[in-house]
Amino acid sequence: MPASATKSLRVAVLADSDTRWKWGALTATRIASEEADASSSGPDIRLDGYLLRGRATPTPRQLREVGVRADSLREVTAVEFLRAMEEESYDILVLALVGGGVQAMLHGLRRVWTGRTKRPVVVTGYVGVVYEKLADGLLLRHGADLVLANSRQDADRFRAVYEGVGADASSVTEVALPFLGGAPYTGEHAPYTVVFAAQPSVPDNRRDRTYLLDRLIGHARAFPDREVLLKLRSRPGEHTTHIEELPFQKLVQGKDVPANFRLVYGHMGEVLDRTDLLVTVSSTAALEALHRRVPTVVLTDLGIREALGNHHFVGSGCLASWDQLDAGHRPVPDAEWVARQGVAADGGYETAFDAARERIAELLARPGGLPPLDPYYTPETAPGYLPGILARHHLGPDGAPLPGAPAADKEPGPVRQIVRRAARGAYRHGVQRVAPVIRRMGEL
Repeated sequence: MPASATKSLRVAVLADSDTRWKWGALTATRIASEEADASSSGPDIRLDGYLLRGRATPTPRQLREVGVRADSLREVTAVEFLRAMEEESYDILVLALVGGGVQAMLHGLRRVWTGRTKRPVVVTGYVGVVYEKLADGLLLRHGADLVLANSRQDADRFRAVYEGVGADASSVTEVALPFLGGAPYTGEHAPYTVVFAAQPSVPDNRRDRTYLLDRLIGHARAFPDREVLLKLRSRPGEHTTHIEELPFQKLVQGKDVPANFRLVYGHMGEVLDRTDLLVTVSSTAALEALHRRVPTVVLTDLGIREALGNHHFVGSGCLASWDQLDAGHRPVPDAEWVARQGVAADGGYETAFDAARERIAELLARPGGLPPLDPYYTPETAPGYLPGILARHHLGPDGAPLPGAPAADKEPGPVRQIVRRAARGAYRHGVQRVAPVIRRMGEL
Protein backbone atom coordinates (compact mmCIF):
# COMPACT_ATOMS: atom_id res chain seq x y z
CA MET A 1 0.00 0.00 0.00
CA PRO A 2 1.70 3.26 -1.06
CA ALA A 3 2.18 5.89 1.60
CA SER A 4 -0.11 8.28 -0.25
CA ALA A 5 -2.95 5.79 0.14
CA THR A 6 -2.58 5.72 3.90
CA LYS A 7 -3.07 9.42 4.70
CA SER A 8 -5.40 9.90 7.64
CA LEU A 9 -6.25 6.22 7.97
CA ARG A 10 -8.31 5.50 11.07
CA VAL A 11 -7.53 2.13 12.62
CA ALA A 12 -9.12 0.43 15.64
CA VAL A 13 -7.81 -2.56 17.59
CA LEU A 14 -9.90 -4.63 20.00
CA ALA A 15 -7.78 -6.85 22.27
CA ASP A 16 -8.50 -9.04 25.28
CA SER A 17 -5.01 -9.49 26.79
CA ASP A 18 -1.55 -7.92 26.82
CA THR A 19 -0.11 -10.31 24.24
CA ARG A 20 -3.06 -9.85 21.90
CA TRP A 21 -2.86 -6.08 22.29
CA LYS A 22 0.82 -6.31 21.33
CA TRP A 23 0.01 -8.44 18.28
CA GLY A 24 -3.01 -6.37 17.27
CA ALA A 25 -1.41 -2.94 17.63
CA LEU A 26 1.83 -3.94 15.90
CA THR A 27 -0.11 -5.68 13.14
CA ALA A 28 -2.26 -2.59 12.66
CA THR A 29 0.75 -0.33 12.21
CA ARG A 30 2.47 -2.73 9.82
CA ILE A 31 -0.53 -3.36 7.56
CA ALA A 32 -1.78 0.23 7.56
CA SER A 33 1.38 1.90 6.33
CA GLU A 34 4.68 0.67 4.96
CA GLU A 35 6.32 3.68 6.60
CA ALA A 36 4.87 3.18 10.09
CA ASP A 37 7.31 2.30 12.84
CA ALA A 38 6.49 -0.90 14.70
CA SER A 39 6.17 0.92 18.02
CA SER A 40 4.18 3.93 16.86
CA SER A 41 1.03 4.49 14.87
CA GLY A 42 2.95 7.00 12.75
CA PRO A 43 1.88 10.37 11.34
CA ASP A 44 -0.51 8.91 8.75
CA ILE A 45 -2.49 6.67 11.09
CA ARG A 46 -4.83 7.28 13.98
CA LEU A 47 -4.82 4.20 16.18
CA ASP A 48 -7.64 3.76 18.70
CA GLY A 49 -7.31 0.91 21.15
CA TYR A 50 -10.18 -0.92 22.85
CA LEU A 51 -9.48 -3.40 25.64
CA LEU A 52 -12.18 -6.00 26.13
CA ARG A 53 -13.06 -6.18 29.81
CA GLY A 54 -12.34 -9.58 31.33
CA ARG A 55 -10.00 -11.65 33.47
CA ALA A 56 -6.94 -10.82 31.32
CA THR A 57 -7.52 -7.11 30.67
CA PRO A 58 -3.97 -5.67 30.59
CA THR A 59 -2.70 -3.59 33.49
CA PRO A 60 -1.02 -0.22 32.84
CA ARG A 61 2.39 -1.85 33.44
CA GLN A 62 1.70 -4.56 30.88
CA LEU A 63 0.61 -1.96 28.33
CA ARG A 64 3.78 0.06 28.91
CA GLU A 65 5.90 -3.07 28.50
CA VAL A 66 4.38 -3.74 25.09
CA GLY A 67 5.68 -0.33 24.00
CA VAL A 68 2.96 0.47 21.45
CA ARG A 69 1.51 3.97 21.46
CA ALA A 70 -2.18 4.45 20.74
CA ASP A 71 -3.91 7.77 20.16
CA SER A 72 -6.70 6.65 22.48
CA LEU A 73 -7.17 3.62 24.69
CA ARG A 74 -10.19 2.56 26.71
CA GLU A 75 -11.69 -0.48 28.37
CA VAL A 76 -15.03 -1.72 27.04
CA THR A 77 -17.54 -4.54 27.25
CA ALA A 78 -18.49 -6.31 24.03
CA VAL A 79 -21.75 -4.36 23.85
CA GLU A 80 -19.98 -1.04 24.47
CA PHE A 81 -17.52 -1.84 21.70
CA LEU A 82 -20.29 -2.66 19.23
CA ARG A 83 -21.99 0.60 20.11
CA ALA A 84 -18.75 2.46 19.42
CA MET A 85 -18.39 0.72 16.05
CA GLU A 86 -21.94 1.78 15.21
CA GLU A 87 -21.11 5.41 15.95
CA GLU A 88 -17.47 5.66 14.82
CA SER A 89 -16.03 5.42 11.33
CA TYR A 90 -12.82 3.44 10.78
CA ASP A 91 -10.89 2.21 7.75
CA ILE A 92 -9.40 -0.89 9.39
CA LEU A 93 -10.48 -2.89 12.43
CA VAL A 94 -8.15 -5.50 13.93
CA LEU A 95 -9.80 -8.10 16.17
CA ALA A 96 -7.03 -9.38 18.44
CA LEU A 97 -9.15 -11.80 20.44
CA VAL A 98 -9.56 -15.46 21.29
CA GLY A 99 -11.55 -17.30 18.61
CA GLY A 100 -14.89 -17.13 20.39
CA GLY A 101 -14.48 -13.39 20.89
CA VAL A 102 -13.77 -12.90 17.19
CA GLN A 103 -16.87 -14.90 16.24
CA ALA A 104 -19.09 -12.92 18.61
CA MET A 105 -17.78 -9.60 17.30
CA LEU A 106 -18.26 -10.67 13.67
CA HIS A 107 -21.94 -11.39 14.31
CA GLY A 108 -22.39 -8.26 16.40
CA LEU A 109 -20.66 -6.10 13.79
CA ARG A 110 -22.70 -7.63 10.97
CA ARG A 111 -25.80 -6.45 12.79
CA VAL A 112 -24.63 -2.90 13.67
CA TRP A 113 -23.32 -2.31 10.15
CA THR A 114 -26.51 -3.43 8.43
CA GLY A 115 -27.50 -0.82 5.87
CA ARG A 116 -24.18 1.01 5.93
CA THR A 117 -22.57 1.66 2.57
CA LYS A 118 -19.09 1.86 4.10
CA ARG A 119 -17.55 -0.26 6.83
CA PRO A 120 -13.97 -1.01 7.94
CA VAL A 121 -11.85 -3.82 6.59
CA VAL A 122 -11.92 -6.41 9.38
CA VAL A 123 -8.64 -8.20 10.12
CA THR A 124 -7.88 -11.00 12.58
CA GLY A 125 -5.30 -13.72 13.16
CA TYR A 126 -3.16 -15.44 15.77
CA VAL A 127 -0.65 -14.10 18.30
CA GLY A 128 1.93 -16.82 17.65
CA VAL A 129 2.40 -20.49 16.96
CA VAL A 130 -0.85 -22.32 16.16
CA TYR A 131 -0.35 -25.75 17.68
CA GLU A 132 -3.80 -26.69 18.96
CA LYS A 133 -7.49 -26.28 18.07
CA LEU A 134 -6.58 -25.47 14.48
CA ALA A 135 -9.99 -26.16 12.91
CA ASP A 136 -11.96 -24.75 15.85
CA GLY A 137 -9.96 -21.53 16.05
CA LEU A 138 -9.96 -20.97 12.31
CA LEU A 139 -13.68 -21.48 11.83
CA LEU A 140 -14.39 -19.09 14.71
CA ARG A 141 -12.31 -16.48 12.85
CA HIS A 142 -13.94 -17.11 9.48
CA GLY A 143 -15.91 -14.13 8.24
CA ALA A 144 -13.20 -11.51 8.70
CA ASP A 145 -12.00 -9.87 5.49
CA LEU A 146 -8.43 -10.92 6.25
CA VAL A 147 -7.38 -13.90 8.37
CA LEU A 148 -3.65 -13.42 8.77
CA ALA A 149 -1.29 -16.39 8.73
CA ASN A 150 2.09 -15.77 10.34
CA SER A 151 3.97 -18.12 7.98
CA ARG A 152 3.78 -19.97 4.70
CA GLN A 153 3.08 -23.17 6.63
CA ASP A 154 0.15 -21.61 8.47
CA ALA A 155 -1.26 -20.11 5.28
CA ASP A 156 -1.31 -23.55 3.64
CA ARG A 157 -2.93 -25.14 6.70
CA PHE A 158 -5.53 -22.36 7.04
CA ARG A 159 -6.63 -22.63 3.41
CA ALA A 160 -6.86 -26.40 3.66
CA VAL A 161 -9.22 -26.15 6.65
CA TYR A 162 -11.51 -23.58 5.00
CA GLU A 163 -11.61 -25.38 1.67
CA GLY A 164 -12.18 -28.68 3.45
CA VAL A 165 -15.47 -27.47 4.95
CA GLY A 166 -16.55 -25.60 1.82
CA ALA A 167 -15.84 -22.14 3.27
CA ASP A 168 -14.34 -19.24 1.32
CA ALA A 169 -10.55 -19.29 1.83
CA SER A 170 -9.76 -16.03 0.04
CA SER A 171 -9.42 -14.19 3.35
CA VAL A 172 -6.27 -16.14 4.30
CA THR A 173 -3.31 -13.81 3.84
CA GLU A 174 0.31 -14.70 4.54
CA VAL A 175 2.26 -12.23 6.68
CA ALA A 176 4.72 -12.74 9.56
CA LEU A 177 4.70 -12.17 13.29
CA PRO A 178 4.60 -8.37 13.65
CA PHE A 179 7.02 -8.20 16.59
CA LEU A 180 10.03 -9.79 14.90
CA GLY A 181 13.00 -7.49 14.56
CA GLY A 182 16.04 -6.23 16.37
CA ALA A 183 19.74 -6.48 15.63
CA PRO A 184 21.06 -9.88 14.48
CA TYR A 185 23.17 -11.86 16.92
CA THR A 186 26.86 -11.29 16.21
CA GLY A 187 28.63 -13.22 18.95
CA GLU A 188 28.93 -13.97 22.63
CA HIS A 189 28.35 -11.33 25.26
CA ALA A 190 30.26 -10.80 28.47
CA PRO A 191 29.03 -12.48 30.51
CA TYR A 192 27.59 -15.25 28.36
CA THR A 193 23.83 -15.09 28.97
CA VAL A 194 21.32 -17.95 29.00
CA VAL A 195 17.63 -16.98 29.01
CA PHE A 196 14.74 -19.32 29.76
CA ALA A 197 11.50 -17.93 28.28
CA ALA A 198 8.73 -19.00 30.67
CA GLN A 199 5.11 -19.60 29.64
CA PRO A 200 2.03 -19.13 31.85
CA SER A 201 0.44 -22.52 31.19
CA VAL A 202 3.15 -24.70 29.63
CA PRO A 203 3.76 -26.97 31.41
CA ASP A 204 0.61 -26.83 33.48
CA ASN A 205 1.54 -28.73 36.65
CA ARG A 206 3.75 -28.10 39.67
CA ARG A 207 6.00 -31.12 39.18
CA ASP A 208 7.03 -30.22 35.65
CA ARG A 209 7.37 -26.49 36.32
CA THR A 210 9.50 -27.21 39.39
CA TYR A 211 11.63 -29.59 37.32
CA LEU A 212 12.33 -26.89 34.72
CA LEU A 213 13.11 -24.35 37.42
CA ASP A 214 15.51 -26.74 39.19
CA ARG A 215 17.31 -27.52 35.92
CA LEU A 216 17.69 -23.82 35.16
CA ILE A 217 19.08 -23.16 38.65
CA GLY A 218 21.34 -26.20 38.25
CA HIS A 219 22.68 -24.80 34.98
CA ALA A 220 23.46 -21.52 36.69
CA ARG A 221 25.27 -23.33 39.48
CA ALA A 222 27.26 -25.46 37.02
CA PHE A 223 28.34 -22.41 35.00
CA PRO A 224 29.10 -19.63 37.51
CA ASP A 225 30.70 -17.49 34.79
CA ARG A 226 27.37 -17.24 32.96
CA GLU A 227 24.35 -15.07 33.65
CA VAL A 228 21.21 -17.20 33.77
CA LEU A 229 17.90 -15.36 33.45
CA LEU A 230 14.33 -16.57 33.97
CA LYS A 231 12.28 -14.31 31.68
CA LEU A 232 8.75 -13.96 33.06
CA ARG A 233 5.67 -12.74 31.23
CA SER A 234 3.76 -11.15 34.10
CA ARG A 235 4.15 -10.11 37.70
CA PRO A 236 2.16 -11.75 40.51
CA GLY A 237 -1.51 -10.75 40.32
CA GLU A 238 -1.38 -9.96 36.60
CA HIS A 239 -2.91 -12.17 33.95
CA THR A 240 -1.91 -12.69 30.37
CA THR A 241 -3.49 -14.62 27.50
CA HIS A 242 -3.30 -17.92 29.39
CA ILE A 243 -4.09 -18.49 33.06
CA GLU A 244 -1.00 -18.98 35.21
CA GLU A 245 -1.91 -20.98 38.27
CA LEU A 246 1.71 -21.71 39.28
CA PRO A 247 3.88 -18.63 38.69
CA PHE A 248 7.62 -19.30 38.74
CA GLN A 249 7.94 -16.37 41.16
CA LYS A 250 6.18 -18.50 43.77
CA LEU A 251 7.98 -21.73 42.92
CA VAL A 252 11.40 -20.12 43.36
CA GLN A 253 10.59 -18.84 46.85
CA GLY A 254 12.69 -20.57 49.50
CA LYS A 255 15.09 -22.12 46.99
CA ASP A 256 18.84 -21.66 47.31
CA VAL A 257 19.79 -19.92 44.09
CA PRO A 258 23.28 -18.90 42.94
CA ALA A 259 24.25 -15.26 42.50
CA ASN A 260 24.28 -15.53 38.70
CA PHE A 261 20.59 -16.56 38.55
CA ARG A 262 17.82 -13.97 38.53
CA LEU A 263 14.28 -13.24 37.38
CA VAL A 264 13.67 -10.59 34.72
CA TYR A 265 10.65 -8.90 33.20
CA GLY A 266 10.38 -6.40 30.38
CA HIS A 267 10.25 -6.38 26.60
CA MET A 268 11.41 -9.66 25.04
CA GLY A 269 13.33 -7.81 22.35
CA GLU A 270 15.41 -5.98 24.93
CA VAL A 271 16.20 -9.24 26.71
CA LEU A 272 17.23 -10.84 23.41
CA ASP A 273 19.68 -7.98 22.86
CA ARG A 274 21.94 -9.59 25.46
CA THR A 275 21.02 -13.27 24.98
CA ASP A 276 23.52 -15.91 23.85
CA LEU A 277 21.23 -18.92 24.28
CA LEU A 278 17.42 -18.85 24.36
CA VAL A 279 15.79 -21.87 26.00
CA THR A 280 12.05 -22.56 26.11
CA VAL A 281 9.44 -25.30 25.95
CA SER A 282 7.42 -23.80 23.09
CA SER A 283 7.24 -20.02 23.51
CA THR A 284 6.90 -17.77 20.48
CA ALA A 285 10.07 -16.18 21.85
CA ALA A 286 11.86 -19.04 20.06
CA LEU A 287 10.78 -17.58 16.71
CA GLU A 288 11.87 -14.10 17.79
CA ALA A 289 15.28 -15.50 18.70
CA LEU A 290 15.61 -17.50 15.47
CA HIS A 291 14.74 -14.38 13.48
CA ARG A 292 17.75 -12.67 15.07
CA ARG A 293 19.96 -15.79 14.70
CA VAL A 294 20.25 -16.19 18.47
CA PRO A 295 21.09 -19.84 19.33
CA THR A 296 17.75 -21.39 20.35
CA VAL A 297 16.76 -24.58 22.14
CA VAL A 298 13.29 -26.09 22.44
CA LEU A 299 13.36 -28.51 25.36
CA THR A 300 12.55 -32.21 25.05
CA ASP A 301 12.92 -33.05 28.76
CA LEU A 302 9.15 -33.40 29.26
CA GLY A 303 8.65 -35.17 25.96
CA ILE A 304 7.70 -33.87 22.52
CA ARG A 305 3.95 -33.58 22.92
CA GLU A 306 1.02 -31.69 21.48
CA ALA A 307 0.00 -30.64 24.97
CA LEU A 308 3.31 -28.80 25.34
CA GLY A 309 3.34 -27.30 21.86
CA ASN A 310 6.96 -28.28 21.24
CA HIS A 311 5.80 -30.74 18.58
CA HIS A 312 5.51 -27.67 16.36
CA PHE A 313 9.32 -27.53 16.30
CA VAL A 314 9.82 -31.03 14.89
CA GLY A 315 12.23 -30.61 12.00
CA SER A 316 13.55 -27.27 13.28
CA GLY A 317 16.91 -28.61 14.46
CA CYS A 318 16.30 -26.82 17.78
CA LEU A 319 15.08 -29.74 19.92
CA ALA A 320 17.41 -30.68 22.78
CA SER A 321 17.45 -31.55 26.48
CA TRP A 322 19.01 -29.89 29.51
CA ASP A 323 21.52 -32.74 29.74
CA GLN A 324 22.66 -31.98 26.20
CA LEU A 325 22.88 -28.25 26.91
CA ASP A 326 24.87 -28.83 30.09
CA ALA A 327 27.26 -30.96 28.03
CA GLY A 328 27.86 -28.10 25.60
CA HIS A 329 25.46 -28.91 22.74
CA ARG A 330 24.43 -25.97 20.56
CA PRO A 331 21.63 -26.47 18.03
CA VAL A 332 21.83 -25.54 14.36
CA PRO A 333 18.41 -24.51 12.99
CA ASP A 334 17.19 -26.05 9.75
CA ALA A 335 17.10 -23.25 7.18
CA GLU A 336 14.14 -24.66 5.21
CA TRP A 337 12.05 -25.13 8.36
CA VAL A 338 12.86 -21.61 9.56
CA ALA A 339 11.87 -20.12 6.21
CA ARG A 340 8.47 -21.85 6.29
CA GLN A 341 7.76 -20.35 9.73
CA GLY A 342 7.86 -16.75 8.51
CA VAL A 343 11.21 -16.19 10.21
CA ALA A 344 13.17 -14.09 7.73
CA ALA A 345 16.63 -14.45 9.28
CA ASP A 346 18.27 -13.73 5.91
CA GLY A 347 16.12 -10.75 4.94
CA GLY A 348 12.71 -10.27 3.37
CA TYR A 349 10.86 -9.32 6.54
CA GLU A 350 10.30 -5.78 5.26
CA THR A 351 8.11 -7.20 2.48
CA ALA A 352 6.25 -9.72 4.67
CA PHE A 353 3.18 -7.48 5.00
CA ASP A 354 2.97 -6.33 1.38
CA ALA A 355 0.26 -8.83 0.42
CA ALA A 356 -1.91 -7.71 3.34
CA ARG A 357 -1.42 -4.04 2.46
CA GLU A 358 -2.36 -4.68 -1.16
CA ARG A 359 -5.44 -6.67 -0.17
CA ILE A 360 -6.59 -3.93 2.21
CA ALA A 361 -6.04 -1.25 -0.44
CA GLU A 362 -8.19 -3.26 -2.89
CA LEU A 363 -10.98 -3.66 -0.35
CA LEU A 364 -10.95 0.01 0.66
CA ALA A 365 -11.16 1.01 -3.00
CA ARG A 366 -13.99 -1.38 -3.80
CA PRO A 367 -16.86 0.42 -5.56
CA GLY A 368 -20.01 0.48 -3.47
CA GLY A 369 -18.21 -0.52 -0.30
CA LEU A 370 -17.77 -3.94 1.25
CA PRO A 371 -20.43 -6.66 1.51
CA PRO A 372 -21.83 -7.71 4.92
CA LEU A 373 -19.59 -9.88 7.06
CA ASP A 374 -20.27 -13.54 6.30
CA PRO A 375 -19.05 -15.96 9.03
CA TYR A 376 -19.08 -19.68 8.35
CA TYR A 377 -20.96 -20.32 11.59
CA THR A 378 -24.58 -19.20 11.52
CA PRO A 379 -27.74 -20.22 13.42
CA GLU A 380 -28.36 -22.57 10.49
CA THR A 381 -24.90 -24.20 10.20
CA ALA A 382 -24.10 -24.44 13.93
CA PRO A 383 -27.36 -24.11 15.92
CA GLY A 384 -25.98 -26.08 18.86
CA TYR A 385 -22.67 -24.21 19.09
CA LEU A 386 -22.99 -20.59 17.96
CA PRO A 387 -25.61 -19.38 20.49
CA GLY A 388 -23.36 -20.33 23.40
CA ILE A 389 -20.39 -18.51 21.86
CA LEU A 390 -22.46 -15.36 21.41
CA ALA A 391 -24.09 -15.58 24.84
CA ARG A 392 -20.67 -15.45 26.54
CA HIS A 393 -20.45 -11.92 25.20
CA HIS A 394 -24.09 -11.13 26.06
CA LEU A 395 -25.24 -11.36 22.44
CA GLY A 396 -28.22 -13.22 21.06
CA PRO A 397 -28.25 -15.51 18.00
CA ASP A 398 -28.83 -12.49 15.76
CA GLY A 399 -25.88 -10.55 17.22
CA ALA A 400 -28.12 -8.20 19.20
CA PRO A 401 -27.41 -7.51 22.90
CA LEU A 402 -29.28 -9.80 25.25
CA PRO A 403 -31.58 -8.24 27.86
CA GLY A 404 -29.52 -7.07 30.83
CA ALA A 405 -26.24 -7.06 28.90
CA PRO A 406 -23.66 -4.89 30.69
CA ALA A 407 -23.14 -1.59 28.90
CA ALA A 408 -22.38 1.88 30.11
CA ASP A 409 -22.85 5.26 28.51
CA LYS A 410 -20.05 6.84 30.52
CA GLU A 411 -16.91 5.98 32.42
CA PRO A 412 -17.74 4.03 35.61
CA GLY A 413 -17.65 5.96 38.84
CA PRO A 414 -15.03 5.45 41.56
CA VAL A 415 -17.15 2.98 43.55
CA ARG A 416 -17.76 0.80 40.50
CA GLN A 417 -14.04 0.93 39.62
CA ILE A 418 -13.12 -0.19 43.15
CA VAL A 419 -15.62 -3.05 43.03
CA ARG A 420 -14.31 -4.11 39.61
CA ARG A 421 -10.70 -4.15 40.81
CA ALA A 422 -11.70 -6.13 43.88
CA ALA A 423 -13.57 -8.66 41.72
CA ARG A 424 -10.54 -9.12 39.47
CA GLY A 425 -8.32 -9.54 42.49
CA ALA A 426 -10.65 -12.18 43.91
CA TYR A 427 -10.67 -14.02 40.58
CA ARG A 428 -6.89 -14.01 40.33
CA HIS A 429 -6.58 -15.12 43.94
CA GLY A 430 -8.94 -18.00 43.21
CA VAL A 431 -6.99 -19.04 40.10
CA GLN A 432 -3.52 -18.78 41.60
CA ARG A 433 -4.15 -19.86 45.20
CA VAL A 434 -7.51 -21.54 45.82
CA ALA A 435 -7.80 -23.64 42.66
CA PRO A 436 -4.41 -25.37 43.03
CA VAL A 437 -5.22 -26.26 46.66
CA ILE A 438 -8.58 -27.75 45.67
CA ARG A 439 -6.90 -29.68 42.86
CA ARG A 440 -4.30 -31.14 45.23
CA MET A 441 -7.02 -32.11 47.70
CA GLY A 442 -8.83 -33.90 44.92
CA GLU A 443 -5.71 -35.92 44.19
CA LEU A 444 -5.42 -37.23 47.77
